[in-house]
Amino acid sequence: MQVEETVTKGLTREFNVKVAQKDMQKKLMARLEEIGKSVKLPGFRPGKVPLPVLQKRFAAGARSEVVDETISEAAQKALTERNLRPATEPRIELISIGEDKDLEFKLAVEILPEITPGDFSKIALERVTADVPEKTVTEAIERIAKSMREPEAVTEKRAAQKGDIVVIDFDGTVDGVAQPGMKGENHSLELGSKSFIDTFEDQLVGSKAGDKKKIKVTFPAEYHAAELAGKAAEFAVEVKELRAHKPIELNDELAKELGLASLDELKKRVTHDLSADYERISRAIIKRHLLDELAKMHNFELPPGMVENEFNAIWKQVEEGKKRGEIPDDEKGKSDEQLKKEYRGIAERRIRLGLLLADVARHNKLEVSPAELRNAMIAEARRFPGQEKAVIDYFTQTKGAMERLRAPLLEEKVIDHILAKAKVSERKVAADQLLKMPEEMD
Repeated sequence: MQVEETVTKGLTREFNVKVAQKDMQKKLMARLEEIGKSVKLPGFRPGKVPLPVLQKRFAAGARSEVVDETISEAAQKALTERNLRPATEPRIELISIGEDKDLEFKLAVEILPEITPGDFSKIALERVTADVPEKTVTEAIERIAKSMREPEAVTEKRAAQKGDIVVIDFDGTVDGVAQPGMKGENHSLELGSKSFIDTFEDQLVGSKAGDKKKIKVTFPAEYHAAELAGKAAEFAVEVKELRAHKPIELNDELAKELGLASLDELKKRVTHDLSADYERISRAIIKRHLLDELAKMHNFELPPGMVENEFNAIWKQVEEGKKRGEIPDDEKGKSDEQLKKEYRGIAERRIRLGLLLADVARHNKLEVSPAELRNAMIAEARRFPGQEKAVIDYFTQTKGAMERLRAPLLEEKVIDHILAKAKVSERKVAADQLLKMPEEMD
């Protein structure tokens, strides 16, 4: 095999590769002999089919297989001998091929850059944490209790108030014309839940069973049904019944209904779960700041093909969002050229950080163990009660599915590795402040 490097430009490499015709012929003969050992043809015993017969019947298919196999092996060898790691799938262009010709092809590939990680010990970060307020725990338990209690009919003669449930029939029109989905019977609506548009629920506060009302509302400008977006509507509503939840009692009996020994145990469980949520938020915040610092510290050349693929994937999502009318406020009024420039910057950041984290993992021999991968698969299966087996079958039988589990696990290991080297201080904040931080970063 002869390999000639023809292009060395940035991260782009091109080679002319030539495999002698005699070597191709040897491979073809070996392939035909292999076929001859197992093929069954009328008039011949297995393994005794003459070579001329094999050539006549199978040479074309065997030659195609040999060519594909030889190109793959030759391309891999050319890259391995030069210690080149491809960033994208190599591109092959045939130059010559035939029974009496050398196999010659052009190999073009983008390679991964050499990365010199910065000094992670110079990174200074702040980890914000928060304790779970007792009030938040109580409110969470009250929501649990409320979800377990069936509302009862209100026997006293009083007006509906927020938190009550009204059972209603409603029939709506837009410009006097009935529209699909705007009519219902015996619908239970909790006042204050904001499950109906605009001030619909507010206008039913103060109503009583038997009342008939005209409710006037306006559909949101970004309503999912475009034909109703921004339109004024009128609903004829009949209040048929008023219901209310029983007063919530936070006691040991409630805890026992949930399988716990006491209210104290329930409080501990809820506090633990909320603390885990706060820790995830805290982790997301410091990870975001760490990635920002890493992006500032590193500025190496990126494989153009990787950036282009990432940008195309992002832009496809943007265009699909536009078709659905989902345009972020900060993008309204911007031209496609402006948006493409911004999103290309995002694509470059993602590729740069992805390559950096992968390089850190490789040099520090960070890996995801089979047990960690299995636990992640089981955790994913538990998210779909009753379908656990189907989820596990998907991951174990679908090509690439396990890798989609492995990638985020490895990323978190790399993040932990870098955080362990960085200077990390800690600051306590109020819970409501912590919860707002992810929104403020976007």
